[in-house]
Amino acid sequence: MREGGACPPDLFSASMIIFEKPVKGVSRAELQRFLGLAQRLAGVSGEVGVLIAGNQRLKELNRRFRRKNKPTDVLSFPRADGGDIAISAEIAHANALRYGHPETAELKILVLHGMLHLAGHDHETDRGQMARLEARLRTRLKLPASLIDRTDSADRRTDSTPAKTAPAGKARVQRKGRVELKARSGKPRTSRRRSLP
Repeated sequence: MREGGACPPDLFSASMIIFEKPVKGVSRAELQRFLGLAQRLAGVSGEVGVLIAGNQRLKELNRRFRRKNKPTDVLSFPRADGGDIAISAEIAHANALRYGHPETAELKILVLHGMLHLAGHDHETDRGQMARLEARLRTRLKLPASLIDRTDSADRRTDSTPAKTAPAGKARVQRKGRVELKARSGKPRTSRRRSLP
C-alpha cells in the first residue's frame, strides 16, 4: 500500500482468454467482457483462464484428467482462487450449427457452464440447483438453451439408467459416459458432451 492512499490496481490478476484455435466471427473483446461478467455473476474470485483450442487438445486433456480418450466441449479446472476452463472450438462450432445460434453465443454458454463449475456447482449431485441458476443467468445474459438443458433433454430421450456412485472423492460415473469429478480434488469437472462425427 502506498503512503496515504489506496492500493494500486492489481494489473496481473485479470482473467484472460487464449485462442489456440481461431474462431471466425468471434470478437475477443466481446468474449473477454463476457468472461468478466460471468465470473462476477458466478461469484468466482481470482484469476480465470479460458483456453479455446481444437479437439485434439481437448482430447488430450480429457484423457489425462478424466481417462476419456475423446474430445469434449468444455472442461473446468477449479483452484482455490479461480481456475481454468478449456473449450473445444470445433465442438462449439458444431453445436452452434446444430442449435441454430452464433458461435459467440455457444462459446458464452460454455464459458458460463464452466464458470459455474469453478464456483463449486455440480449439476450431477445438486438436485437441479446448478441447472436453475444457469437458466436464470442465461435468461439474464440473453443466451440460448444451456448445456444442462440440452444434455438433460437428450438424456430423457435416450437414457433412463440410474446413476452409479463411487466412493467419496473419486470420479462418479453417471449416465452414458458422463463423469463428474469433485472440485476439492483439484481435478476437472465436466458433464457429458456430444460432438458431431
